[in-house]
Amino acid sequence: MDRNIECFDVYNLKPDNDIFYAMSHGVNRATLKVGKSDSRSFFLNRLINKLNNNIKYDFYGYKNKQPIWGDDFYVALTNSKMGLNLSRGAPTKLYSSNRIASLMGNGLLTFIDKKTEFNKIFNEKEVILYNTVDDLSDKINFFKRNEKSRINIAKNGQKKYFKLFNEKKISKYIVEKSFGNNAKLF
Repeated sequence: MDRNIECFDVYNLKPDNDIFYAMSHGVNRATLKVGKSDSRSFFLNRLINKLNNNIKYDFYGYKNKQPIWGDDFYVALTNSKMGLNLSRGAPTKLYSSNRIASLMGNGLLTFIDKKTEFNKIFNEKEVILYNTVDDLSDKINFFKRNEKSRINIAKNGQKKYFKLFNEKKISKYIVEKSFGNNAKLF
């Protein structure tokens, strides 16, 4: 994480959208693959069907809405209050794509599947863990109505993420390891 990149404190902004999610059909693939299905699309379909009608979602790489990159990605991300950290495949213990850095580092309230066990790193005052699509939907609807709680959790999550994974700490660890020195991240 780098404060020069993750530099938007979205909780201080007035985004138009409630929930953001961006995926592609391959690492940094610029367009959707024709005829390809992705389990995340099925998940998003179920989620949308459960959300209240007043929830404004902004999903990319989904339903013919092409993936976004670079500045377009950050413009879209900063126009949403909350973000979904959903990775390809089954949830895996302590795994996430770099999406988590973009979401938490820029101050969006971040939703993570409980099966990833990120509760070993973050508590309920820093991220929102969900069990099922129904649980996620209920939590998105709740935080749409509870702005103060949403903002506080997003701020706490961003602060903790930068404390744990900032660019200086990671760079120092890499340099120390490269020189054969004992190094610890935590």
